[in-house]
Amino acid sequence: MSPRGVSRERGRGRLRGSPALWSIALGLALLLLGGLFAAAPLYPPGVAFALLGTGALAWVTRASAGASVRRELSATRVVEDQPLRMRLEVRCRRGSLPGGELRDPLLARSIRVAPGRDHLGIPIEVRFARRGRRVLAAPQLVVRDALNLAARSVPGAGEADELLVLPRTEPVRPQAGVLDARSARGRSGLRATVAESDLDGVRSYREGAPASRIHWSALARGAGLVERRFRGEADRLPLVVLDARADAGPAADVRLDAAVRAAASLCLELAAAGGCALLLPGERRPRPLGSDLAAWPALHARLALVAHSTSPPWSATLASHPGAVVYVSARPPRAGQSRRGSPARMDVLVVPGRWGSRAPRFEVSGCAGYLTPRGAHTTAETAA
Repeated sequence: MSPRGVSRERGRGRLRGSPALWSIALGLALLLLGGLFAAAPLYPPGVAFALLGTGALAWVTRASAGASVRRELSATRVVEDQPLRMRLEVRCRRGSLPGGELRDPLLARSIRVAPGRDHLGIPIEVRFARRGRRVLAAPQLVVRDALNLAARSVPGAGEADELLVLPRTEPVRPQAGVLDARSARGRSGLRATVAESDLDGVRSYREGAPASRIHWSALARGAGLVERRFRGEADRLPLVVLDARADAGPAADVRLDAAVRAAASLCLELAAAGGCALLLPGERRPRPLGSDLAAWPALHARLALVAHSTSPPWSATLASHPGAVVYVSARPPRAGQSRRGSPARMDVLVVPGRWGSRAPRFEVSGCAGYLTPRGAHTTAETAA
């Protein structure tokens, strides 16, 4: 609610309809009536009302003319739910402030300014629950006297601040009981799943091949000693694909934010394992991310700005990619979905929540990861 006497116009507020002006008018009226009717008792209250209104008006006008307020942010980027420190500075170059309140769009309520202060510094810590760009309007100081007779607004110095809230990242957690000890040793659930989807079938065991390549499950089923065949080392860079299409509804934004957080977390996990690439909505060429994370700040900022999309990821890029494709979708595949409406290729599917009754291989940021039938070709070949 606007304080009494503060104009809604841009710039410093005018004192329209201020109670101080009514106080002065009332005092003058009492003095005039006292003079016309020789009523001496009207003089003292007339003088009091006139002086009170004039004093409040002069003090507020002088103080607001020399007052300034500014906001200082500790950073222009912050991760979701992490604290951002800022400081509000109020100064008065012409005496002291008669009082008032300090307003800022980041504050849940205004801060009272005590009378007699000529300088005020207020440290504040804020958090943001959702990613995206925030345009913060300048703070505002409302100068008013203790009796609220006069008030005037002082806009903040400088332009509005821009703040980028980045999606938070979380560790990838393997689903208990899904990965055996050999595949999970030294790997997260994601790395083991990507490694399995990157298999190019099996072949007869070659003398001298490392034990890590032996397909122990096939050996236990009596299929003999066979080894896993991988794609070429140079072609095994995983591709993380973000599909920003989401079903309409109140939970659409929640699902998209979960998918974005999952994609960011998966990129960091795969980068630590040697590198990956990220294909964002509306883009045809993946963005590489090495183990040095040099490209991560730019990718992180781009993920913060991802919005809902109506078109699927570029299918030609998915079909031609030689490595494993980790497909992160804001919605799970629908039952009976046609092949035309499905992605060109995905080896690992990551969706918010769960995908039917299927058992996930890992979980991250409220999403679950699954080895798709296309990515599980090795198991089918071994069973055959």
